[in-house]
Amino acid sequence: MEILLTNDDGIDAVGIRALHDALVELADVTVVAPADDQSAVGRQLSRAVELREHELGYAVDGTPTDCVVASLAALGLEPDLVVAGCNRGANLGEYVLGRSGTISAAVEAAFFGYPAIAASLYFPVGDVTFDEFTPDVAQFTEATRAVRHLVEHAAAAGVFDEADYLNVNAPLPPEEGRAEMEVTHPSHVYQMDAEREGGTVKIHDRIWQRMAEGDVPDPPGTDRRAVVEGRISVSPLTAPHTTTDRDALESLAASYADGG
Repeated sequence: MEILLTNDDGIDAVGIRALHDALVELADVTVVAPADDQSAVGRQLSRAVELREHELGYAVDGTPTDCVVASLAALGLEPDLVVAGCNRGANLGEYVLGRSGTISAAVEAAFFGYPAIAASLYFPVGDVTFDEFTPDVAQFTEATRAVRHLVEHAAAAGVFDEADYLNVNAPLPPEEGRAEMEVTHPSHVYQMDAEREGGTVKIHDRIWQRMAEGDVPDPPGTDRRAVVEGRISVSPLTAPHTTTDRDALESLAASYADGG
């Protein structure tokens, strides 16, 4: 098996090293990842990027999407699977799908016709803020073990016959054993707000605050509830994000030429 591994935290991040070390036992892994932190850039694409060799593969002065496009269109890689991660911090909920660089790398791979897995590590914030949390390799154990399991078995099980990519979010490792894995869907819950202070607007994602307080607003079956309760969330997703119910819009479109 051949795997293309990328991320959005940068090629020197702990998470991509942890995932690389877990996957090299299964496959030939080529790393093509951003040279520095590209978190939350979505599917941003550059006109040109600089590429240089790195001990893991290649460092790209660009975004996760740049890395995938460069790998599959310019470097001539033909992997069996594209893996993005492991991200420092969870990627949960529908509203992050277009925002996350990690997920965007998986989406870009799907448009190229390659199955993909986006992997992220959830850690509770409380006394320690997100910016202050620096995970070590051991804290990625559950996440890398889950990705390895999916890499080994998902294709043969027919998972990618229905899903273009998987969004995987794992908790910190339990004290004993391993966490359960749950098939989920991204939560619809959205609680962004903002406040103006003079010439500055401060933007707040209230979901993280509620999660830190132990208040989970998401129903059972969603990605966020599963992870907060200590389970590994795996959401099977498709890249186009299209709707199947078109009747109302078809009728409206048909009435346009008549001035209706």
